Amino acid sequence: IESLRTFDPESQRTVAQIDELRLLPAKEFPLDDGAISRFRRGWHERFEHDVRRCNVYQDVSSGLPPGGIEYYLPLFFDELASLFDYLPDGAVQVAAGPLAPAVAHLREEIDGRFEALRHDVTRPLLDPAELWLRDEEWFAALKRRPLIELNPERAAQHRFASEPLPDLEVEPRARNPARKLTAFLDGRVKPVLFVAESAGRREVLDEFLTRAGIRTEHSADFQRFLTALDAADAPQISNYQLTVGAVDRGTLLPEFDLITEFELFDTRPEDRRATRTRVMDPDQIIRNLTELSIGAPVVHIDHGVGRYRGLTTLEIDGAKNEFLTLVYADDATLYVPVTSLHLIGRYSGADESLAPLHRLGTDQWDKAKRKAAERAHDAAAELLNIYAQRESRKAFAFTDPGADYARFAAQFDFEATPDQERAIDETVADLCSDKPTDRLVCGDVGFGKTEVAMRAAFVAVQSNRQVAVLVPTTLLAQQHYETFRDRFADWPVNIEVVSRLRSEAEIKKVAEKLRAGTIDILIGTHRLLNPSMHFDELGLVIIDEEHRFGVRQKERLKALRAEVDILTLTATPIPRTLNMAMTGMRDLSIIATPPARRLSINTFVQEHSPHLVREAIQRELARGGQVFYVHNEVKSIDRVAAELADRIPEARVGVGHGQMHKPELARVMSEFTHRQLNVLVCTTIIENGIDVPNANTIIIDRADKFGLAQLHQLRGRVGRSSRQAYAYLLTPHTSAMTADAKKRLEAIEAAGELGVGFTLATHDLEIRGAGELLGEEQSGQIEAVGYSLYMELLERAVAAIREGKTPDFDQPLLPAHHEVNLHAATIIPDDYLPDVHTRLIFYKRISAADGDQLDELKVEMIDRFGPFPEPLGRLFAVTALKLKAAPLGIDRIDLHDGGGKLEFRADTRVDPMALVTLVQTEPQRYRLDGGSMLRITADLDTFAQRLAFAEELLQSLATPPKP
Repeated sequence: IESLRTFDPESQRTVAQIDELRLLPAKEFPLDDGAISRFRRGWHERFEHDVRRCNVYQDVSSGLPPGGIEYYLPLFFDELASLFDYLPDGAVQVAAGPLAPAVAHLREEIDGRFEALRHDVTRPLLDPAELWLRDEEWFAALKRRPLIELNPERAAQHRFASEPLPDLEVEPRARNPARKLTAFLDGRVKPVLFVAESAGRREVLDEFLTRAGIRTEHSADFQRFLTALDAADAPQISNYQLTVGAVDRGTLLPEFDLITEFELFDTRPEDRRATRTRVMDPDQIIRNLTELSIGAPVVHIDHGVGRYRGLTTLEIDGAKNEFLTLVYADDATLYVPVTSLHLIGRYSGADESLAPLHRLGTDQWDKAKRKAAERAHDAAAELLNIYAQRESRKAFAFTDPGADYARFAAQFDFEATPDQERAIDETVADLCSDKPTDRLVCGDVGFGKTEVAMRAAFVAVQSNRQVAVLVPTTLLAQQHYETFRDRFADWPVNIEVVSRLRSEAEIKKVAEKLRAGTIDILIGTHRLLNPSMHFDELGLVIIDEEHRFGVRQKERLKALRAEVDILTLTATPIPRTLNMAMTGMRDLSIIATPPARRLSINTFVQEHSPHLVREAIQRELARGGQVFYVHNEVKSIDRVAAELADRIPEARVGVGHGQMHKPELARVMSEFTHRQLNVLVCTTIIENGIDVPNANTIIIDRADKFGLAQLHQLRGRVGRSSRQAYAYLLTPHTSAMTADAKKRLEAIEAAGELGVGFTLATHDLEIRGAGELLGEEQSGQIEAVGYSLYMELLERAVAAIREGKTPDFDQPLLPAHHEVNLHAATIIPDDYLPDVHTRLIFYKRISAADGDQLDELKVEMIDRFGPFPEPLGRLFAVTALKLKAAPLGIDRIDLHDGGGKLEFRADTRVDPMALVTLVQTEPQRYRLDGGSMLRITADLDTFAQRLAFAEELLQSLATPPKP
């Protein structure tokens, strides 16, 4: 964050959130009429430029937050705060070395950039004094608090009188999940301090402890607890205290016991943080509402395609609730309660402007659904025919290598993420079965797909079968070769590579060894598919980015699929691949969890500017890093490299492209890898797999000419370490770009989080159109009902045919409504979360969450926005109640001050005898109405009474009656 004055002092961030402070992303910046007015007034006070040429001024005036808006914050606020304003008075500051030289260097860098860019009339700069702390302010702020300067050479060790905790892990499926904890606490007299990672985690932990009968008092922070412990009234301190702190492990101390949430829930802190950034499951990604904007088409399962018009608050039966407003044909309006957002999905098609608009109260939507369902049924039958042919063939079952495999896995230098472990286990299980393996491993760039491939290769080699690793580019072949050689160094495995960098004589010698069976793993480009390459005993083909190969290569791969096991790796699956995986034709593993300490890549889409290029490169070089500069025209690449070398004297520039002589290309890549060059001007030859952890800035010239998958792959060349990475996507003026190019750039910029390759694939599908799954007939039906709903129809048809049933086309979808109405406001108040778009996203996420996700959402919202207001707490309670009702087959719970009713689905799982017993035991309270409704008479004046009554009733219905 350096010393930039970045934060609005009114945002009231807590000290616990200091480690998560970030520059506000431009797309989240609130631009209401007042903010725009203040900005324009401040602009005219400071600048005299012609505003028609100022991109920033024009964007903000139109209500669009431009990239880099944080450098204009003084125009929006009367006063800005720095990081120091968020530290409490007693905070201890720690410096890793002398501060004065670092501050002087930063000041020199700031002033230099200002002088270089101050005359840019399209983006005029504010005076640095408005944005950055002056030197005297910086040192004055430092002097206000204790400061420790570290000297690693004089470090000492101290042994503390502590003991490890016993096993306290929660047992989720046990009748008493906290059994180990309560047994440990029984009879202990020392105070116990429970520590949660954040305010949100504290609330969840407090709820869990309360359910376990452990009542805690909240301590403001660790220091307050110690002060109370040392005070004279220490005996009066509550035995159980709960606070927030950055403690990874608990311990037994002489004065008190320290227990963190990680002992209870058996997760490492990095695992907990990873779950917050984890992307949703495939279905949720493809059916989400996170990109929904006013006027966008949406699909309601019961009513068809309408247009989203925002959120509306309505008061019904004395309770205020928010509703999604949808407009249909003839301006008919439908209000959908936010608790029913699971019935709504985005309309995903090639062109949203062509989305139909259905009429409410007619059979137009039912006909469209029926027709689409029939087409989906036909497609499902064809899919299953292909699938059955594949399943009927017996494949070679690799032997489980046992102890050898365990030793090989243990040699992995990194800790595998849970997703990576799952992908590995699924792949090895496939290989060891007698069914043909055709698994797609989809993981973002740098998420560990190569390790999955190497584990699979090890299993194949241990079974005396050869492995072919097929890659799209020469450089990736070489890199995979080196990676495999390193990984298999301690094992008697012969690995070779064929690519353009090898001579014909060398390739001929490799072919001879391959035929003789002395090569175990062969890595290469499409040369591997050449008829001259005869394998002695090929067992597994690993394909990296299949969509990069041509038609002829794909035909050869199709033939291979009938003979050997196939493992495909991809970061951004193309629509057809995605379709095949999501309909069960191919097995799918998704690696969505980033490696520990990996940061998302800051992505900027901006009009090309020599000043911007120079600043981006100089900033990276100043921190000792390296830069990729992608220029995809070979005829002008040398000129671009010469211009960069001339403008930036400290840059050591090299050039790499596919038309260079093999030795020269190899030399340049080696020099860049070994840091002899710090700027590589190159074509898309670096697109796949090039791993240079020290390169953390990439500049892509004419980014509008690249496809979405390409942009994502190129961006993935940086950010492969724990250092913050930057991607600059440079474009011409917006008037010179196509509509599809703008959509692609918006998608890549919006999808800046880790693990978004799968999301981008669905964006690609929407931009390009779903295309054909098996034939051209489906495309019309996809346009009629939207891709998401068509996929759901297809999945249901596949499931029905597998069970030997014919789907009911008149009722192709029977969504589970699971409505809960306790006649109280269950909303996210607008004064708690003012941004309508963000509110909608959270409504959707709450509506679609399961139990664990609901807890994580609670944590996230408390940490981001503060303690829950009462209506939001009710919303979470009602959603949790809905999750308990769903498995019982209860469609509706409606409770008010005089009682209410329960409505059951036809396929309810509630034991009829449980209902009969309930009615016979308390006839004055319960009465059956028909075969599907339970009427209730009771005094339930408050929300808390209704909630407790509903939970107790569901518990009794879920428990079978005693004989």
